[in-house]
Amino acid sequence: MTYRAPVEKILFTMRYAACMDKNISNGLYSDLDDETVEVILEAAAKFANERLAPLNKTGDKQGVFFSNGAIKTPDGWHKTYQDWAEAGWNGLASSPEFGGQGLPLLLNAACSEMWNAANMAFALNPLLSCGAIEALLAHGTSELKECYLAKLIAGRWTGTMNLTEPQAGSDLSALQTKAVKQQNGTYFISGTKIYITYGEHDCAENIIHLVLARLPDAPHGTRGLSLFLVPKFLVNKDGSLGDHNDVRCSGIEHKLGIHASPTCTMIYGDKGGAVGWLIGEENKGLACMFTMMNNARLNVGIQGVAIAERAYQQALWFSKERRQGRAVGTNIVGMSAITGMSAIIDHPDVKRMLLDMRSKTSAARAICYVTAAKLDQFHRFENDKAKQAAFEQASLLIPLAKAFSTDIGVEVASTGIQVHGGMGYVEETGAAQYLRDARITTIYEGTNGIQAIDLIARKLAQSGGATVRSVIGEYVDISQQFLLTDARLGTILTNAIKALETATGWMLDVYPKNPDDALAGATPYLRLFSIIAGAAYLAKAVILAKQSGDLLCVEVMQDCQFFMENYVSTAEALAASIIEGAGTVNAAYPNDGVYS
Repeated sequence: MTYRAPVEKILFTMRYAACMDKNISNGLYSDLDDETVEVILEAAAKFANERLAPLNKTGDKQGVFFSNGAIKTPDGWHKTYQDWAEAGWNGLASSPEFGGQGLPLLLNAACSEMWNAANMAFALNPLLSCGAIEALLAHGTSELKECYLAKLIAGRWTGTMNLTEPQAGSDLSALQTKAVKQQNGTYFISGTKIYITYGEHDCAENIIHLVLARLPDAPHGTRGLSLFLVPKFLVNKDGSLGDHNDVRCSGIEHKLGIHASPTCTMIYGDKGGAVGWLIGEENKGLACMFTMMNNARLNVGIQGVAIAERAYQQALWFSKERRQGRAVGTNIVGMSAITGMSAIIDHPDVKRMLLDMRSKTSAARAICYVTAAKLDQFHRFENDKAKQAAFEQASLLIPLAKAFSTDIGVEVASTGIQVHGGMGYVEETGAAQYLRDARITTIYEGTNGIQAIDLIARKLAQSGGATVRSVIGEYVDISQQFLLTDARLGTILTNAIKALETATGWMLDVYPKNPDDALAGATPYLRLFSIIAGAAYLAKAVILAKQSGDLLCVEVMQDCQFFMENYVSTAEALAASIIEGAGTVNAAYPNDGVYS
């Protein structure tokens, strides 16, 4: 079974959860109309279905080939990437000043979901380029922008993020890569970076590395990091490619999943120093990198949605084809042992698993698309106060979008294997690949535990807690409207929001005084927030879709109902564990070096 992009579901979520129609009518998306959106989505779906999906399994089997510092991507990769870039997909949401189309991030997110679902290993390449483009637009000099942006946006060159090192892991304060300033204003970069996605490949003419490094007199810790642009090939004044820079790939990782995506160890400065250019200010590289990071974290969340959708489609197809046992009430008179078997989708527990997969995917999709729409508001609003409010709301939602969506990507892919039974555990069906591919998404661009810490330590405190209270207030309004649609489900949502309010108030009060107690409950708090956010956005979509008479509303209402009954209904217990569980966590494994 191959992937079919769910254009109707995607468009439904864009319209009603992320309020695309409202934003078209109020002028925020003045460059869009319904017809244009549908044409773009259908074209993206066609490329996903016909070009990317067929390469997914073959790419996983073939993997990448590394020899003497060069990487050969799987068969079909180079041609497909060239066609993808030439179609203009890489510049969909990029600045028109440098050749992009300047369309909303919401539309780009929808297309990205389809490409990642069809072939996540392929889609990782342009994902990193998008982050590099955004960082360069925000912090690069006019000279760097003129030299690099047009070709990055066109997809002729690709970008990477070079953060961690063998000794550092997620602790960027431990980075040791060095940068030494030269008389001509450039810097010589030397050091080793690991886990660099598409750090070397054969799909594009040049690779533009954005590298965190430390100047000789820099302060200790993250305050002493600077960000540098280091191209694989130096660029001549006329824009042509010059000499190979002093940067090379020394090896690739042999990974659990995403086998067709090269994950590289990069060596800078073997021959004296790789030439780099400063982006932003010295010792303020982390702030520049976080411009990329926020973009990347949202896109990783979308990968979680994408893998979940792909795993669900596979499980749904298999459950209709696989016949095993007899469903209760089946008339077996005159049937043979084989023909009398029911399709496994007729068994209640399989129906439950499929609904679980579908509802989680719908909730995560809604969170990601709403986050993208908030970022569009930040970029497009003219009023400074409105821009700041949109930015803070998007920043609050990004940990949810990244962590919850990737968690459910893993959960849904795992449930998909369960639907297949033993056939899911062997590679022939393809179900196992989705779990292998999904597993990395909870780790990279900041592990999901780091997302929870970010939510508690930074995002809740925005505007003294006013931002989170405003977002929860929006959920309260939705729940009051939903009570008129379904009193029982509306009550479940209302009570769950009260539990979130209680847990949020506790976090805001406790974190400044006793951060360990708050952080012990950070991950379950993120889960609680995400469950309620997903449910509220699904409820909002149902309310608006009913008003519009959208026929897909029936299916989304099923998703909403199942999600509320099975997850939102647990909110009070989850809130209690957040508030009352810190003592147990902090008493375990004491910081005395003695562990049992």
